[in-house]
Amino acid sequence: MNATAAPSRHSLFDDAQGLLTGTLFVALALVMFRQAGLVTGGTAGLAFIAHYALGVPFGAAFFAINLPFYALAWRRMGARFTLKTFAAVALLSLLAEAVPRWVVLQSVHPAFAALGGGLLMGAGLLILFRHRASLGGLNVLVLWLQNTRGWRAGKVQMGLDALILLAASPWIGAQALLWSVLAAVALNFALAVNHKPGRYAAV
Repeated sequence: MNATAAPSRHSLFDDAQGLLTGTLFVALALVMFRQAGLVTGGTAGLAFIAHYALGVPFGAAFFAINLPFYALAWRRMGARFTLKTFAAVALLSLLAEAVPRWVVLQSVHPAFAALGGGLLMGAGLLILFRHRASLGGLNVLVLWLQNTRGWRAGKVQMGLDALILLAASPWIGAQALLWSVLAAVALNFALAVNHKPGRYAAV
C-alpha cells in the first residue's frame, strides 16, 4: 500500500497571491450587487445592512463587524489562519471602496448580478479557504464547524445567509430580495460542490 504524501505547504508568495485574487473576486461581485441593489449573506450582508440603514461606508462597517470574531479564530483555528483572515478582511475593506472607482458599471441585469456575482464570490471564498484564510465573521464559524464536526460549509453558510437576507428586507424591495436569495444559492452552490474536506491537500 502506498503511503499517503504529506500535504504541501503554501509559500508566502502563494498565500499573498491567493488573498489578493480571492478578495478581488469578492470585491468585483460586490460591485455587481451594489449596482443591482442586491445584498449578500455573511458579515458582508451585515455590512450592507449597516450601509443601507445607517449610511456607514461598506468597507468600514465590514472591517468593524469582523473584529469580535478574531478571538474565536485565534482559539479555534490558530494564529496563522487568524493573521491571514485579518489580512483578507482588511484588503477587502479597502477594495470594496476602491474598486467601484476603478470599475464603473452603468447597468447590470439583476439576474446576471445574482448568478454571476454569486458564483464569483463563491470562487473568491474558495480561493481564500484553500489558502487557510477567510473573510472573517461567519466564515470563521462555518469553517470551524466543518473542521470540528464535519458540517458542510456550503449548507451551514446557506442557512445563516437566509437569516441575514430576511433581516435586510426592510431596506430593499421584494424583487431585489428574491434576486439576493438567488445570489446566495449560487454562492453556496459553488462552495458546497467545490469545498469538501480532504479534496484539497495543500495547507
